[in-house]
Amino acid sequence: MRFLLAAVAIAGLSGCETGAVSGFGNVVEGVLSSGGDTLPGGLTTAEIDAGLREALTLGTERVSAQLGETDGFFGDNRIRIPLPDRLADLQDQLSQVGLSAPLDDLELRINRAAEASMPEAQRLVISAVRSITVEDALAILNGGNTAATDFLRDRTEASLTDAFRPYVDSALADSGAIQAFDSVTSRYGLARLSNDLRSDISDDAVALGLDGLFYYVGKEERRIRENPVARTSELLRKVFGSVQ
Repeated sequence: MRFLLAAVAIAGLSGCETGAVSGFGNVVEGVLSSGGDTLPGGLTTAEIDAGLREALTLGTERVSAQLGETDGFFGDNRIRIPLPDRLADLQDQLSQVGLSAPLDDLELRINRAAEASMPEAQRLVISAVRSITVEDALAILNGGNTAATDFLRDRTEASLTDAFRPYVDSALADSGAIQAFDSVTSRYGLARLSNDLRSDISDDAVALGLDGLFYYVGKEERRIRENPVARTSELLRKVFGSVQ
């Protein structure tokens, strides 16, 4: 059963106000007491299941398309992936004398790799959404505006990180980031730190790539819950409108 996906989105339809939480609690109570066939407002569990899966899937698709565009990461200061600390410090020092171009190029290529990885990130996140079960519903009963995103991230981030890493590593190579990195370490006498820094670049690209994705999925979740205009199908309007 996939009632959780309905419960997740309903939890924050009107933000985290008491009335919204109470309304969600009434829905859950109605489902549990009725056996889950029909909910208040005439909705069935099947309709809520389908509607909320549609909402979460749509949100993830929108976000991954946005971040997968050129400058989806690099042009957005909220999620732009910086160089690892040791290289970032060197980049800052060299920028003051106009010599940071090789490091600036490396930073650009790392962000390009994150952008190129978004289609795979979308597939992995949507797969994770579909794996959540009804038993998880009560865990987000008192959740806020991004309860679904936060819950999903908490439950799936470790497995997503493992699954995402090979695609990021491949994107780093394809973007030229690895070649740029080798050039940087050679130019600035960092060969002895090469392995550690290469690992830092890969780790940061994976972790911060997912950070950026979940950041915007949370914003999209909030938008769908709060804004009727964002409910772009009859099913979404019916499911979300029934509890306001």
